[in-house]
Amino acid sequence: MTVSSRPNILVLMVDQLNGKLFPDGPAEFLHAPNLKKLAARSWRFSNNYTASPLCAPGRASFMSGQLPRRTRVYDNAAEFGSDIPTFAHHLRRAGYQTCLSGKMHFVGPDQLHGFEERLTTDIYPADFGWTPDYRKPGERIDWWYHNMGSVTGAGVAETSNQMEYDDAVAYEATRKIYDLSRGLDPRPWCLTASFTHPHDPYVARKKYWDLYNDCDHLLPEVPDLGYENQDNHSKRIFDANDWRSFDITERDIKRSRQAYFANISYLDDKIGEILQTLEDTRQEAIIIFCSDHGDMLGERGLWFKMSFFEGSSRVPMMIAAPQMAPGLQTTPVSNIDVCPTVCDLAGVSMDEVMEWTTGQSLVPMGQGVERTEPVAMEYAAEASYAPMVSLRYGKWKFNRCTLDPDQLFDLETDPHELTNLAEEPAHQGTRLTLSAKADARWDLAAFDADVRKSQARRWVVYEALRKGGYYPWDHQPLRNASEQYMRNHMDLNVLEENKRFPRGE
Repeated sequence: MTVSSRPNILVLMVDQLNGKLFPDGPAEFLHAPNLKKLAARSWRFSNNYTASPLCAPGRASFMSGQLPRRTRVYDNAAEFGSDIPTFAHHLRRAGYQTCLSGKMHFVGPDQLHGFEERLTTDIYPADFGWTPDYRKPGERIDWWYHNMGSVTGAGVAETSNQMEYDDAVAYEATRKIYDLSRGLDPRPWCLTASFTHPHDPYVARKKYWDLYNDCDHLLPEVPDLGYENQDNHSKRIFDANDWRSFDITERDIKRSRQAYFANISYLDDKIGEILQTLEDTRQEAIIIFCSDHGDMLGERGLWFKMSFFEGSSRVPMMIAAPQMAPGLQTTPVSNIDVCPTVCDLAGVSMDEVMEWTTGQSLVPMGQGVERTEPVAMEYAAEASYAPMVSLRYGKWKFNRCTLDPDQLFDLETDPHELTNLAEEPAHQGTRLTLSAKADARWDLAAFDADVRKSQARRWVVYEALRKGGYYPWDHQPLRNASEQYMRNHMDLNVLEENKRFPRGE
């Protein structure tokens, strides 16, 4: 495949979108016409999972096709190594323009990771300030840990920190698509537009809020189980979220979920703007839609992410590409499959690093090839005291942590994961099979040691770098004002001709 014949690629990423709301595209009750239109022409993956239910580790894995154990991005303050190839590197090496508008939560001085251009800064810090500390189990770091104020403070606002950001993400993405349409650069392109909604705080514009005033889904299917009835890790999440300092009412729950649904509709409008611009500029592109992780939305009493329960770990994914006929795929897959899938769709080889890449291309599945490998997840960030791992294999989910009893759930008969079958005599064969697969994949003692080493190093480095003069790592978008709009760098007639699309109409 020549460079000129390679397809353009548009990646649409959102943040903290619960995959249970996408059983086959957006749920019927969601006001999301643009996403529903995209779903109708997409290969839809109803059992797609994050690599890790937290922003930075989940996104590094999404970009690279590797789990956190290999990327070493264990938490939201762990550096993503510049030597780890991402799909942006692979495509750029093969002759693509690569561009990012929005969030990717890269930590460290490298804020591009293969993207030739980044149109916005990130919404989250790029330094080591959000580092957890396994040496202090149970410690809550108030200034950056989640708390339940996102729930008690849910409601309406016409602007917010996150709205300001996502408005800019959409604007810069559409502006870039217009620029690409002018044809001044003959290379194929890959544009990633990555939003921060519907991530909490649960605050939405009134026009979207009002869409859900009569919604029948404002209460979770599984109410709060009570702290004493939670599993060990869920208790750690409750404690990390400072639950004892808040009185969560039914009104709070309803308002939080209403705002969350409203922000899906807000995102739908923003994505619609991008897709309409693509259509208006007569450009074609493969489109991939996904999220970094989910949100528990009050199920079992849990909020946000940080767990392997379905609401937190299952995320939507839809791919509209000529090589994959529209339809529903129920076989479990992972966000780590995005990198090899993108390269496969673009006709770009990953052979040199596939030995160290866990993700697999999804293109063969779209052509009827069966997939039998289990889907793996890892978590080693806040609210954990030791690394946790999970396998989704067929209808089964198997969770393991050295601090806790094993968990085994049958997701067909128990979709809410209320019955742990790990100790049931009738299911010991399944447990032993999945235990063997987990043992073959993970050395949890070595995993724990590496996480602790990483955390200890970062605490030293962060404290040192904040003393005296401080040079930030946060991405600073560059704008050469002397070559924007109308200046003396170019003949006026040439400028106007180059900037117009279409010409001659």
